[in-house]
Amino acid sequence: MFVHNVFFWLKNAASEEDKSKLLEGLQSLKPIEVIRTIHIGVPASTDRPVIERGYDLSLLLIFDTPEDQETYQVHPVHKAFVERCKELWSKVVIYDAVDA
Repeated sequence: MFVHNVFFWLKNAASEEDKSKLLEGLQSLKPIEVIRTIHIGVPASTDRPVIERGYDLSLLLIFDTPEDQETYQVHPVHKAFVERCKELWSKVVIYDAVDA
């Protein structure tokens, strides 16, 4: 299993239009056939010192193999998403993980 967890900080976090555009872009990734599971989220209302809630949207993707994740990275739908939406975010943090 390969887990790809991406956190996005919008340049204009107060803009609902920008948030909607990024959300639409993230949803456009759903048809990519190598994605086993996809979850698009926003920060939960939990409030403990160890929880990072500063991001605006998150994307969790689960793939069967690291190779599937590499296929995703060069997939035309993913590349189109990045080109269409990259101007919306000021920061992206990615955590990739495999089975221990």
